[in-house]
Amino acid sequence: MKLVLVLLLMASVLISCTELFLPPSDCSDVHRTDNSSPSGVYTIYPIHATIVKVYCDMESAGGRWTVIQRRIDGSVNFYRSWDQYKRGFGNATGEYWLGLENIHQLTRPLNYELLVDMEDFEGNKAFARYSSFSVEAESDGYTLRVSGFTDGGAGDALSWHNGMKFSTFDKDQDTYSGNCAVSFSKGAFWYNSCHYANPNGVYQWGGLTTRVGVNWHTWRSSLYSMKSISMKIRPVQN
Repeated sequence: MKLVLVLLLMASVLISCTELFLPPSDCSDVHRTDNSSPSGVYTIYPIHATIVKVYCDMESAGGRWTVIQRRIDGSVNFYRSWDQYKRGFGNATGEYWLGLENIHQLTRPLNYELLVDMEDFEGNKAFARYSSFSVEAESDGYTLRVSGFTDGGAGDALSWHNGMKFSTFDKDQDTYSGNCAVSFSKGAFWYNSCHYANPNGVYQWGGLTTRVGVNWHTWRSSLYSMKSISMKIRPVQN
């Protein structure tokens, strides 16, 4: 009996140690390890042995958000190829895209929600929130699954893209007769025919009226290019 108790105790200690030293897969794990962690750049491991730098938002709506996309100043070119959107690019301290494969791996095992924060050049801010967000595998074109909209003043520009495959200038998977990434958007996204949301469009200072800009149709229209936008995800807490 004593031997059984000792073995159970050893197993419990081993499990606790294993959990303690598991690397964080997202910003929620970072927060779980230290709930006083401030917003900033952290290292996560969305895929085994893959190291990724991300910006963690520990303040908005309770924090724990892993930022998967961010535009703030036009310092990074977002008109890029399929391979680059698959791997990710940019710098977590500024503008970046986390990478389709990383986003798929993050949202594959757990239920995630999405928060989209945005600001125009007049200092007005708004957000759109979705209770369910996931990206399917590359074999399925990294199809977007998003639902459960909550309005934070921005309106719902993303649901129209639900069920769409991801498109870039060198991989056309939209429903338009041409290539949305080339013809109307000059970016890359889950285009339909073509877009209500274009967060990866051409960054244009001063909110210039052009369809290829950083747009969110249901807030400032498809002809207003915003000052900033960020897409961030976290596991849904049951």
